[in-house]
Amino acid sequence: MAEQGHGHGHHGHGGQMTPEQQMQMIQQEIRLAKNLGQIKYKIIVMSGKGGVGKSTVAANIAETLQAMGYKTGILDADIHGPNIPKMLGIDMLEEGFNQYQFEAFKAIIEDEFAKKDLTQEEQQQLIEDKKEEYKQSLFPVVTPSGLKVMSMAFLIDSLDRPIIWRGPQKTGAIKQLIADSNWGPLDFLVIDNPPGTGDEPLTVLQTIPDADLVLMVTTPNVVSQEDVLKCVKMVELMNIEKIGLIENMAYYTCPHCNEKLHIFGEGNGKKFAEEMEITYLGDLPIEESVSNAPNKEATISVLDPSDEVSKRFREIVEDIKKEFLE
Repeated sequence: MAEQGHGHGHHGHGGQMTPEQQMQMIQQEIRLAKNLGQIKYKIIVMSGKGGVGKSTVAANIAETLQAMGYKTGILDADIHGPNIPKMLGIDMLEEGFNQYQFEAFKAIIEDEFAKKDLTQEEQQQLIEDKKEEYKQSLFPVVTPSGLKVMSMAFLIDSLDRPIIWRGPQKTGAIKQLIADSNWGPLDFLVIDNPPGTGDEPLTVLQTIPDADLVLMVTTPNVVSQEDVLKCVKMVELMNIEKIGLIENMAYYTCPHCNEKLHIFGEGNGKKFAEEMEITYLGDLPIEESVSNAPNKEATISVLDPSDEVSKRFREIVEDIKKEFLE
């Protein structure tokens, strides 16, 4: 099945690529074009800093799209903190993922056998052909809702062990993850980008230059907003013009008197978005049910579609469709 190398850079000694490395790079670009070519819309979720709820937003938007009837996938591109599987209730590491890959490949073979009446020799040849065709493929894990998920968490043997890689190893692994994920036809792919403006988020933006939307997540906090401003500038330098802003943790609604309390200060996300000349897509409250959702092995959008936050996510998705996709 897939060769899960961890991208130690393509260059040989002195920065020169060998013919073999050049061929591997070309083949990867072909896989990248083929796999991403089947996806209608791509949404990259970013933040200037960690801790603003970026992954929560990405997971809930993906589940909301899936619930609205769109074939959706989510790619967790965060190497050091791959939290998306946990948020979606997926408990799978390397050994389980390898078994999942075998089962996915077996299902493809059985489907092919069912279509044709083959001799034993022809069956063996078909298996060999399919092995060659899918030898680099990573089959995303499918949740009960039908959402397809791919994460670096599936390629490691323990969540406790930190991944200590240098830049080229990280960028190589991210590019491989994007190129080799075999999504099939999708309406939407949501990419949860690592925070900041470093190698990893830059690699995602370079690998998916035709993103339909880059969604910035911030909080009502001057430091968070300053960091988002840097992210916006980076995205604009990449010639991606479709940028939206969500202000997360904007307020807390008192359960006793229903008063809106601005714990992190009065939000000014709309004004901030206008100053940056990007689209404001609204705010999200702080809710205990949202932070508790991963403990119940799902997102709030799946657990309670009637919840205020779930409704806000549906409104945000409708605004995204209207502002950027229609």
